[in-house]
Amino acid sequence: MTPTYVFWDIDGTLIRTGGAGLRAWDRAIAEVLGRSDGLAGIDTSGVSDAEIAVAACRAAGADEAGAAPRLLRALERLLPGELRASGGRVLPNVRENLEALSGRDDVVNMLLTGNLAATGRFKLESFDLWGFFDAGGAFSVEGTDRAGIARRARELAGRHAGRTLVGEQMVVIGDTPHDIACGKAIGARTVAVATGRVHTLADLQRGEPWRAFAALPDPVRLCATLGLD
Repeated sequence: MTPTYVFWDIDGTLIRTGGAGLRAWDRAIAEVLGRSDGLAGIDTSGVSDAEIAVAACRAAGADEAGAAPRLLRALERLLPGELRASGGRVLPNVRENLEALSGRDDVVNMLLTGNLAATGRFKLESFDLWGFFDAGGAFSVEGTDRAGIARRARELAGRHAGRTLVGEQMVVIGDTPHDIACGKAIGARTVAVATGRVHTLADLQRGEPWRAFAALPDPVRLCATLGLD
C-alpha cells in the first residue's frame, strides 16, 4: 500500500521566525542592490525566494541574471544571524503532529517550500524539526515558481514510493493561497491553516482548499481529517 505523502510548507505553517527572513532580505537588498527600501511593494507571502529575488531586481532596475543569484547567496549568508536573534517559535500542534505522523507506516512527511534548501534546513534545524523530514522535499531554485516546486515534490515523493503518485496519496499543508494553488497544480488534497502573518481564514477559504482551519488541528483531528485510521 502506498503511504500518504504530506507536503509541509515552512514559514507560517511550521514556524514563525519573528521577522528574521524579512530582515535578512532587507540586508541582502541593501548589500547587493544598494537600496534601503528592502522589500517595500513586493509580495512575499507564499512566494518562492527565487521569485522574490527577481522581483527585487526588477524594482531596482538591476540585471536579473547577474544580481538575483547574488541576492540569494547573500540571503543564505545573512539569514542565520537574523534567525538566531529573532526569538521565533514552533507553531501550535506542529511538533505533536510531526511526531504522530512520523510514527506511522502509512504516512511520509516531506517539505514543499519556497525557501532555499540551505535556509529552509537552517530554520528547521534551529527549532529541532529537521529530523522529521528524512524523506527530503522540494525547495526554491532559480527559475521555478511554487507550482514548479510542487511538481518537483511530487516527483521526489514518487521516487520514494516507487510509483507515480496521484490525488488522494498527496496532501499539501500551508498558510497562503499560493500553497493551495500549488497543491491543486499536482492534484493533491490541500489543507490551509490561517497561522501565517498575512492571510486570514476567510482569505484562504476563497482559494477553495480541500480543508481549512484557523490553526493546525491536534493529531487526532488531523489524522481523522486525512482519513488515517
